[in-house]
Amino acid sequence: MFLAFVFSQCVLYPHLYTTEEKSDIISTVEFNHTGELLATGDKGGRVVIFQREQESKNQVHRRGEYNVYSTFQSHEPEFDYLKSLEIEEKINKIRWLPQQNAAYFLLSTNDKTVKLWKVSERDKRPEGYNLKDEEGRLRDPATITTLRVPVLRPMDLMVEATPRRVFANAHTYHINSISVNSDYETYMSADDLRINLWNFEITNQSFNIVDIKPANMEELTEVITAAEFHPHHCNTFVYSSSKGTIRLCDMRASALCDRHTKFFEEPEDPSNRSFFSEIISSISDVKFSHSGRYIMTRDYLTVKVWDLNMENRPIETYQVHDYLRSKLCSLYENDCIFDKFECVWNGSDSVIMTGSYNNFFRMFDRNTKRDVTLEASRENSKPRAILKPRKVCVGGKRRKDEISVDSLDFSKKILHTAWHPSENIIAVAATNNLYIFQDKVN
Repeated sequence: MFLAFVFSQCVLYPHLYTTEEKSDIISTVEFNHTGELLATGDKGGRVVIFQREQESKNQVHRRGEYNVYSTFQSHEPEFDYLKSLEIEEKINKIRWLPQQNAAYFLLSTNDKTVKLWKVSERDKRPEGYNLKDEEGRLRDPATITTLRVPVLRPMDLMVEATPRRVFANAHTYHINSISVNSDYETYMSADDLRINLWNFEITNQSFNIVDIKPANMEELTEVITAAEFHPHHCNTFVYSSSKGTIRLCDMRASALCDRHTKFFEEPEDPSNRSFFSEIISSISDVKFSHSGRYIMTRDYLTVKVWDLNMENRPIETYQVHDYLRSKLCSLYENDCIFDKFECVWNGSDSVIMTGSYNNFFRMFDRNTKRDVTLEASRENSKPRAILKPRKVCVGGKRRKDEISVDSLDFSKKILHTAWHPSENIIAVAATNNLYIFQDKVN
């Protein structure tokens, strides 16, 4: 039996709006290192942080729901006057930093600018200033006859988000990835042609570690699609390309990591070659396993798992929606073939999750080799209802519980998902709704 998930909650996103605007569309989802907080970013430049409620003693089987903890505007639309280009406010990626004190820190980025945000709580306010009155106005020093010791008074809990650092003006092209290093002093940001290394304390300069821009742009054959640091070795990182290749680089080898340490590529089967081969082989996401031993990559039709010690082919390949192979022509015409699906590991690296169309998302158990298709929809959102596996019928007779491949809704797509770092709780972004599912508790 595959892991059974039950519906936990559906957050109508955003919480303040009733109209379905394009700015409401969720563009990234990320749990923090403990799983107590869940952050989402949207096309309107907002970041919404959800906090998990403490478990109720009366309802042992009902684990804590995620409620809105803080909302803030991370990025605003800008205009590049030199290039006459609008810079979208859409949040491309959010990455949490491990918690060191009472405050939380996260990185958020749009196409051009990365920001470090501090999210902190305040439940006390100072009162009894000497030089200010109760309304904050300055008092005349001549009227002050006694000195008071200011005191802290309790107040309603307030969650504040403040930008601590702004890392700007380092990317000519659109940022597609940010990744925090395991030394927690540096992070990298990647765009189509370059990867930059930043120190958290220094905002006015970054170090260029990868540059694949050719001298003549007409000779450009591939772009960087995703990049990530190794979870344990601060000198190692990988980046993927639109040609379906993955390069592992070691920063100890040279300052500019144009020469990779390892090069992962699967030889193409000539019999499967088609007009769409290059497009569907482009990697949209790359993730190290928590152990650091494996790399997972997502292209348009498959998820692949690579062993760091074997470069010539992946050790596992999972078909996400192979039934779309016959539909590539129409998917090219409606631009869906360029959709960038993400992929995630569960906490123990034994299960993989990634999205598909029709609000379907797929899970693959690496040990049993079983897989399941589940659906995130409001129609199936009864509390504690077990998610029923869905099946897609390719041809011939369609069974009662199957859906025809011709009936799939390509406007409903699950591009962004997240898995709790230690528990079987998953967050699935379906356009402007955030679904949270958890495994069934007997």
